[in-house]
Amino acid sequence: MSDAAVASHDVVLTDRAAKRIGRILSKQSEGTVLRIVVAGGGCSGFQYEYKLVKESPANDDLVLAKGDATVLIDSLSLEFMGGAEIDYVDDLIGQSFQIKNPNAVASCGCGTSFAVAS
Repeated sequence: MSDAAVASHDVVLTDRAAKRIGRILSKQSEGTVLRIVVAGGGCSGFQYEYKLVKESPANDDLVLAKGDATVLIDSLSLEFMGGAEIDYVDDLIGQSFQIKNPNAVASCGCGTSFAVAS
C-alpha cells in the first residue's frame, strides 16, 4: 500500500485520494459523493468512470468513507475491483486518480482502461 489507507472489502482508499476527493466534494452541494463505476469500453475492454452524484448508497454499494471523502462502488463494479487501491498522483506528467487493480491483466497508457483474464 502506498500510504496510510483505509480498506473495505479489499478496496483501499489512500490518504492522498481521500484528501483530493474531500477537496472536490467540498465545492459541491451537500450530500454529493464520488461514484466509481467499471463500464465496458475503453481501449482495453473495461474503463473506470468517475461520477459526482447526489444519491444515497444502494443496499449493495460499497461505501468508502475517510475524512471528508465518500466513495461509492456498486456490487458489479466491485467484482472487477477486488483488492484494488484507489490513489491520487500529482507528478511531473500531471494529476490523476489511479486505480491499482490486481485483477487487470492489461491496461492502456491513459490509466482508465483495463482488461481482465477471460
